[in-house]
Amino acid sequence: MKKIFTLLLLVLCCTTFAAAQKINGKVYLSDGQGGKEPGAYANVWWMEGKSSVETDEDGNFTLKSLKGDNITLIAAYVGYKQDTVKIIENGTVLLAAEEVVFTLEPESELDGITVTGRQQSNFLSKRTAFKAEVITAAGLCKMACCSLAESFESSASVSVGYSDAVTGAKQIKLLGLSGSYTQMLDETRPVMRGLASPFGLTYVPGQWLESIQIAKGPSSVVNGLEAITGQINVEHRKPTTETPLFVNLFLNNNLRAEANVASSLQLNDKWSTVIMGHVSKDNEVHDGNGDNFRDDPLARQLNLDNRWLYFNPNGTQVRFGFKVMDDVRVGGHKDYEEGMRDEWGLDKLIQSGIWGNEIHNSGASGFFKLGIPLNEDQTRNIAVVADYSYYDMESIYGQKDFGGYQNMGFFNAMYHQDINEQHKFTLGLSGRLDDVRSRYKDAAGNGTIMDFNVDDKVMGAYGEYTYTLDEKISLVAGLRADYSSMFGWQAAPRASLKYSFSDQTILRLTGGRGFRTPHVITDNLGVLSHGGSLKIADNLPAEDAWTFGGNFTQYFKIGDRESNYFSFDYFRTTFNHKVVYDWDLSAKDNIVEIYDFADATLGNNQAYTDTYQFDLSVEPIERFTAIATFRYSNAKISMKDKGLVDAPMTSKYKAVLNLQYALPMNKWTFDFTAQLNGPCTLPDIMGGGESDIYPMLFAQVTKKLNFVDVYVGVENITGYTQDNPIINAANPYSKDFNASMVWGPLMGRMFYVGMRYTLWK
Repeated sequence: MKKIFTLLLLVLCCTTFAAAQKINGKVYLSDGQGGKEPGAYANVWWMEGKSSVETDEDGNFTLKSLKGDNITLIAAYVGYKQDTVKIIENGTVLLAAEEVVFTLEPESELDGITVTGRQQSNFLSKRTAFKAEVITAAGLCKMACCSLAESFESSASVSVGYSDAVTGAKQIKLLGLSGSYTQMLDETRPVMRGLASPFGLTYVPGQWLESIQIAKGPSSVVNGLEAITGQINVEHRKPTTETPLFVNLFLNNNLRAEANVASSLQLNDKWSTVIMGHVSKDNEVHDGNGDNFRDDPLARQLNLDNRWLYFNPNGTQVRFGFKVMDDVRVGGHKDYEEGMRDEWGLDKLIQSGIWGNEIHNSGASGFFKLGIPLNEDQTRNIAVVADYSYYDMESIYGQKDFGGYQNMGFFNAMYHQDINEQHKFTLGLSGRLDDVRSRYKDAAGNGTIMDFNVDDKVMGAYGEYTYTLDEKISLVAGLRADYSSMFGWQAAPRASLKYSFSDQTILRLTGGRGFRTPHVITDNLGVLSHGGSLKIADNLPAEDAWTFGGNFTQYFKIGDRESNYFSFDYFRTTFNHKVVYDWDLSAKDNIVEIYDFADATLGNNQAYTDTYQFDLSVEPIERFTAIATFRYSNAKISMKDKGLVDAPMTSKYKAVLNLQYALPMNKWTFDFTAQLNGPCTLPDIMGGGESDIYPMLFAQVTKKLNFVDVYVGVENITGYTQDNPIINAANPYSKDFNASMVWGPLMGRMFYVGMRYTLWK
């Protein structure tokens, strides 16, 4: 009996220890090469209970212990493998120390690049051979980040603007060039091409994402030839993320409402899934400038996405998923309503002076990924990626109609081998199918009808070699050759070099060639909201360009904080072929001429862009960060009857200052962003000269309440908007009506409120 009593007393003491004590700990993030740094804002929770905390900026946490015979502590961080520590097992205290230390290893993704670094809002990856700016989940929460198009407000590398004044479509620019020259990737799969490109950015909710990776220059050959100015890769919430439920709700003063939901479920030790949903609606008429046209269209959108992961302990991974979307937009005159043209007839609308714009987009897509290690140490692997998407567009622009459908498929099979720690290579075969059927109709005049069909079948092969030496040198060199049924053979060499003078001083050089298929209408949707007509050159070639550049980054300490850095980069893109949208050549006849710049004059035709950028990121005091960026672009192009001129509608510079201060444990977070947007050269139809220089100010305050973050903010604090963004709005059916000449903001000051709820497992 005495022994039994003693045993019971021991168990009781162990349980009491667990109940009475607090567990202190620290989370580190490994770089996979022997180094590590504090895991700021990592999540730590009990497997057996609901209690959870977030680490501070130094990776420290304190968590009250639980009662029980089996107690396990879990730590997780975006982009890293989850780790567990047994505190009590079968009533026995395994860890009596007051401090628990986690070291989380990077996830081994079959996709390629793994996001690393502290959970700052924006940072530069140290590991990549090319310059890669990463916008983290924390950065996506800084503002009312409702879609991917609204996720770049704190980045000077990427500029975002409206494609026109009626559709609400957003377009990006990188290295001073249209987003059509930037390859968009969804976890390394090419997306947002063809008909899907004008509105694709608005179909990716920002709160679905874990990170955005911006790589300047041609980057890797693995994903195809279409990266000319760079690649933007988005990483979605993963099936392995321990968040059974995430909800984001948003409402602004214009009554735009939005909801995002994500649920990650671990079904067993091998299978997991994540389900994501998005719904938004805007039913209010906004006409801040009084031109009788809506500043933003009425809109409703629905997105559903389901992704699965199978993980076998032997290293085999299977990932697949499905996505569907439906989007309706009604813009134009504020008195225009959905279906009015069908109900009234075009003649009655013309007589009434009511100009309408309707867009209905729908689509479905699916993907499959397979990664198989060929040996135990996983130094030899094969991977297969397959993707298919269907997209349908129907739209009206006053007297014009544009619509069609597309089927796009992508296949990539690769073999990767680590010969040793220094030498690695990847070999692959890929295929692409672009089947686009679209039609343009103009009821004015003789009723012009033009078909824009793309039937391109592409097969390609590539090889890429990586050399690494003692973390000082990293070289990536690749070559791919593709055969296109439309354009014949296309070959693209690419190379990137990183040299580390020290862990704090890094130099990068990159260069290579890129090609893309032009999609005349969807590359510049603004031509549809123009009262005139189109004149398109025959047999436009594939757009073809070389991009070379470099980056220098210097990291430095302020106190014990080592993440401060200064960075400078320069890139030059030189085109062999580039499509020009010339609004002035036949302006007297209200014709937009579309041609290859190489046919512009009889002389030495040129098209190039030089881009310079300076970045400074500092943390002068604990929990206060400041990021300042300045970008300057010099874009030139040869145009008929003009010769070499400044590329129209291209901003010359942009400056961004982002400030953030957070109280301990992020109980309160304060964000402020200021932009100064430089002028752009205006076409002659707008009077020539340059646009205004204008500021944009954003502010947000976030309060953390256990599992709920409540945020309030304001965008465009100054209320600046472009004057008269629609030319001749009073006569929308005249030939000189034009809603495409947009260089500035269309919406004034906007207040918003929202909440984010996260349930940790």
